[in-house]
Parts: sequence; structure tokens; C-alpha cells
Amino acid sequence: MTERRIAVACSGGRDSMALLHATVRQAAIDDVQVIALHVHHGLSPHADVWLEHVEAQCARWARRGLPIAFAAARIVERPARGDSVEAWARQARYRALRELAIAHGAEIVLLAHHRRDQAETFLLQALRGAGVTGLAGMPGRIMRDGIIWQRPWLERPRADIEAYARRHRLKYIDDDSNTDPRFARNRLRQTVWPALAGAFEQAEATLADSAAWAQQACAVLDEVAAHDLAQAAPERELIISRWVALSPARRGNALRVWLRRGLSTAAPASLIERLLAELPKARPARWPVPGGALRAYRDRLSFLPAAASPIARPRETSLSVQRVGRFSLPGWGGTLAVARVKEGGVPLAWLGRLELQPRVGGETFQAGAGRPPRSLKKQYQAAAIPDDERAGPLLYSGTQLVFVPGLGIDARVVGFPGQSLVSLAWLPDSSAR
Repeated sequence: MTERRIAVACSGGRDSMALLHATVRQAAIDDVQVIALHVHHGLSPHADVWLEHVEAQCARWARRGLPIAFAAARIVERPARGDSVEAWARQARYRALRELAIAHGAEIVLLAHHRRDQAETFLLQALRGAGVTGLAGMPGRIMRDGIIWQRPWLERPRADIEAYARRHRLKYIDDDSNTDPRFARNRLRQTVWPALAGAFEQAEATLADSAAWAQQACAVLDEVAAHDLAQAAPERELIISRWVALSPARRGNALRVWLRRGLSTAAPASLIERLLAELPKARPARWPVPGGALRAYRDRLSFLPAAASPIARPRETSLSVQRVGRFSLPGWGGTLAVARVKEGGVPLAWLGRLELQPRVGGETFQAGAGRPPRSLKKQYQAAAIPDDERAGPLLYSGTQLVFVPGLGIDARVVGFPGQSLVSLAWLPDSSAR
């Protein structure tokens, strides 16, 4: 039988030490192994002391026969200039906790946030002008990146945790950075919260309740967005005309959820506002987003991943194709795929000596038998081929244009049934992979 394991994120402070102690006591009854996870940020001169404290406490409990082990990670990188230290530390901490949990076979990580933390989060988000998603605060349980993150004390008042720590005489460390007024949460705790709690005795409970209501509202909005996107974005692309047909409120909601799916994170409010204003009438157009760009072309909005910086290579100028298969052309950033077909293809004999040339202007392409040759620009526009799908070499046999990426085989070289015919397709490196 596989040993059951659960992890507890433990900084060494009062809340996390109390949660670790309570979890270990229950784990001894339920036959569960507990892994205490500690992240050493390296931001405080006391960080080594905190790590040693948690490790020593875990060792003492283990000597008493309690089912506990200790694991730690050190973060060696530092926040970039201009980064929020709070945000950077939080992201780095969760990445490290996830890696530790996976390395030690734990699928659940417990976090020690309580009701006061939730109330503070609600206030901070409101002061930052957050929408419903921000006001929802922290979820009690969520699956993210293959790990279940659970906050079992999220509905418990801070006073309960303080009483638990006193009752069991737990030793913990006070983080000196908790008094640093540069951090917004510290300013809230030191100056705003005492006055708020003095004027409104139930502030902690009522603000946490408001966060819970916001979570329910988020769930409803996600359901509405899922219904709207089933029509407006049945695949990965957003169909702009169907999206515009929604009411303004549902349009904004659907766009937020669609962007969150594509970006794997909440989109900046500035991007959403810009798209709501520009997207209904802007085509073609592009908007930069993390990891790439958004492209509006014809009636579609799609994500374009950022292209890796290619290594400069000389472009191939000739190619001999005497069989089916794939022919890599790294200088052009892609691969030519050649496949056997019974009709509609070019005779293989045409491909024995091909010249590869870039588009320079003035080229004409015949899209079908009996149709007049037209300029590549007009043919691309008629076929609705976006600019970034027009890259790749033009293939010539002598002076005759044979193949154009995005458009296909020129009708003037299409062979007859019974000949040895092949199809041609251009695969950019991202597609070839």
C-alpha cells in the first residue's frame, strides 16, 4: 500500500507552526506522513535562523515518534529592478513549494491563511480597484499545476490560532519584515486595521463573508462565460462577430475568461479595456500580450506565441525533390512536406531541380484551372491568408512558379490522373514540431 503523504507550508511563524502541529497530531491518528516545506527566500538576514528553527522542531517531533519529515528549498534568484518584492516572493515561494511537494510525493499542500488574512486581502484588493475576481480573495481549496492547495483555517478567526499556539506552548518566529511599512499589507495591519476593528467589531467576519460572496459571483460569471464562449469561441479562436453580439457586460466577461484560458493568468485590466474599445472595429490588428501577441484578422481573434530568436543561417537557394517525405530548410525556418496524391498534385518530374526565392513583388499565381493568374497580394487577400502565414520560399521550376506557401500549387503545373503526382505543404518550424 502506497504511503499517504500531505505537505504543510511552514515559514516558522505562529500561524504556520500551529497548522503544522495540528496536522502532525491528526496524521499520527490517520496514519499519514507529513512533510514540512520551508522556503528560504534569502531576503532577510535571519532567513538561516528561520530554516534552522523549523528543521529543529520537526526533528524533535520526529524523535517523539510523530510522522513528520522536513524539506527546504533556497531561492537563489533575486527580484528584478522595479518588481514588487511582495509579488516576486509570493510567486517564487509557490513555485518552490510545488517543486518540493512533487519531489516528496505529496499531492496536497496545506496553507495557514485564516479569516483575518482573507479580510485583509479583500480590503487590499478593493483599495487597488480590483474586480470581482480580486475581491474573491483566496480560495479554500484549488487545484493548480498538479497540486491541491488547501487552506483549512480560512474560516477560523485569528484569535483561535493565537489561542491554539498558547495552549500548546508552540515556539515560533516573528518575521521582522512584518513591521516594514513599505509593504501594503503591513501598513494595513499597523494603521488601518486597529481603527477599523475598533469602529466595527465584526469587521474580520463581515469582510471575509464579502469575499465568500464574491467567490460565488465569480463562479456564476465563469458559468455564463462558458455558455457564451461555447458559441463565440467553439475552438481556440474568438469569433468576433458572435462576441460583439453579446451584451456589453457579457462581452467583457467572456473576453476576460477567454484571455485567462489563453494566457494561463488573469489579463491586465488595461488590455481588456483596450480590446473592448478597439476589437469591434480594428481588423487587421495586433496587441502585445505576455508570451506573444493577439491577432485580429477577418472575423477571428487568436493568440500568436512569441517566435524564438532564430539563429541566422544562409537561405537555401535550390532543392532537388525525387521522393516523398519532408525536406528541412532551416534557412527559411521550416520544412517542405511532399506527399503522394492521385489527383490535384504536381508531377514529381517538375521537382527534380527547384529554385527557392523570396517574394519580391510582381509574381502571379493561378489558383485554379480556367481562372486568370493574379498577383500574390490579391490571391492572399482572397484566400484570407494572414501576413504571418505567408512566410516561406516560392518554389520555381525554371521560370515557372510551382508552389506558394499558404496558397499551394500553381494550377499551371497541376498534372493529370495517372501521372506520378505529389502534394506540397509548407510547415513553419513551430508547425513542423
